[in-house]
Amino acid sequence: MKHAKRLPSLMLGASLLAASLPSWAVVDSQGGPAVLQLNLQPPVTQIASQIYSIHNLMLGICLAIFIAVFGVMFYSILKHRKSVGHKAATFHESTAVEIAWTIVPFIIVIAMALPATKTVVAMKDTSNADLTIKATGMQWKWGYDYLKGEGEGISFLSTLSTPRSQVGAPGVAPTEARGDNYLLEVDNEVVVPVNKKVRIITTANDVIHSWTIPAFGVKQDAIPGFVRDTWFKAEKVGTYRGQCVELCGKEHAFMPIVVKVVSEADYKVWVDGKKKEMAAKADDPNKVWTVDELKQRGEKVYAANCVACHQATGKGVPGAFPALDGSAVVNGPKAGQEAILLNGKNGMPAWKATLSDTEIAAVITYTRNSWTNKAAENIVQPAEVLAARK
Repeated sequence: MKHAKRLPSLMLGASLLAASLPSWAVVDSQGGPAVLQLNLQPPVTQIASQIYSIHNLMLGICLAIFIAVFGVMFYSILKHRKSVGHKAATFHESTAVEIAWTIVPFIIVIAMALPATKTVVAMKDTSNADLTIKATGMQWKWGYDYLKGEGEGISFLSTLSTPRSQVGAPGVAPTEARGDNYLLEVDNEVVVPVNKKVRIITTANDVIHSWTIPAFGVKQDAIPGFVRDTWFKAEKVGTYRGQCVELCGKEHAFMPIVVKVVSEADYKVWVDGKKKEMAAKADDPNKVWTVDELKQRGEKVYAANCVACHQATGKGVPGAFPALDGSAVVNGPKAGQEAILLNGKNGMPAWKATLSDTEIAAVITYTRNSWTNKAAENIVQPAEVLAARK
């Protein structure tokens, strides 16, 4: 009767909990985590399969120990209590007991350590890779360079593609319904062939990041000034998602990792298409652009690389990232702004390795002609950026 009276309140609580879940939480992310998932993601590499098996083995061992210890304890409490006439034993320093509780845990530890050690050693074996890709973490995106194997020379930035209208802001509600892959989608996916060993070299150009794909059993920190590596060999075609799992700053939640595993034939098609795309984007630095052309291109560069820190309004984040609207640097001599973008300053990363001369010239021109800025030197040509590099 007591529980029956509580049923309406329990049902109300469950209804409120369901209503409080965000709309995106009722749909699985394709290739990513599942809603209310209770176990690891389905493995698609041998390493991930071994991790999954070890996880289940150790969970089983821990469960058996839990049942055995608490079973004996509760049995002893119930069957040997004082109220039924039992008296406490007076023996102590039992040699047999001490030997048993030393040997048994040792055997358990060895049983757990052997398969775990085998897997850890295999995780570190990056030799004989078919493909080598460098992943560079930066606030807040990933840069990829294909160093060896088919596709060598390909490089691109991979940025969150979830619209800001789905994300919202502190105190500002999103204006658009959140998609299936909310915060787990990018504009440029890493593409690799199936059944090929892929070595990932990680580093960072600002703070510590971490390159992680749960379905691959891969998690490797990307540390500024250091080169670390890991590997995977996906055995199933598909799209697999992960995220940076180091607290790397205010946009930490907004730098996902997406790897698309395709057949060898499809990979060759992608490589050819990507190289043609890169060739088309390789602008002639000697081309002379108009202000409007550079502003239009610069707005896209700003949205992809600068808006997270300096905001779409150019107001920045007080105490963290300076405003560009009304900035003395932006409205002053253009050489100073060129130097900052190329070489970085304080929390500002150096963009000379990731942006082309045209892109840097375009974004500088855009900031000098946007918001309330009215710089006297209101245009920068790619040739000027090229000269500033030297």
